[in-house]
Amino acid sequence: MPNLSTHILDTSRGKPAPEVPVTLYRQTGESGWTKIGTGITDSDGRFREFFSGGQVGLQVGVYKLHFEVAGYFRNRSVDTLYPFIEVVFTVANEKQHYHIPLLLNPYGYSTYRGS
Repeated sequence: MPNLSTHILDTSRGKPAPEVPVTLYRQTGESGWTKIGTGITDSDGRFREFFSGGQVGLQVGVYKLHFEVAGYFRNRSVDTLYPFIEVVFTVANEKQHYHIPLLLNPYGYSTYRGS
C-alpha cells in the first residue's frame, strides 16, 4: 500500500509549487541508491504516486526525495541558489504513512514530517 506523499509550498509566493519533478530513491548498501519512482507535483504542489504496478509502499530503510527545483524557478524568472534539493529520511515503521513536505524559497528551504 502506498504510504508516502509530498507537498511543496513556495513560501516566497505563499502558494503551492506545481510542475516540480520529484524522484524517490532507496538506499542500497553504504552509498548506493536505487530509483523507486518519479513524478511531477500537481497544481496543488502535491505528489503521492511513487509506487506503480505491483510495487509495495515504503519498507523499513533509508530513502531520499530528490526535488528538481531549478526549472520551477527558471520558469518564473527567479534566480535560485539550489538547482535541486534532496531530503533523506528513515522509515522505521512501514505501516505508517510518511508525508514529507518541502517549504521552499529561492535561497532556503525547510522540511518536516507531516501527517
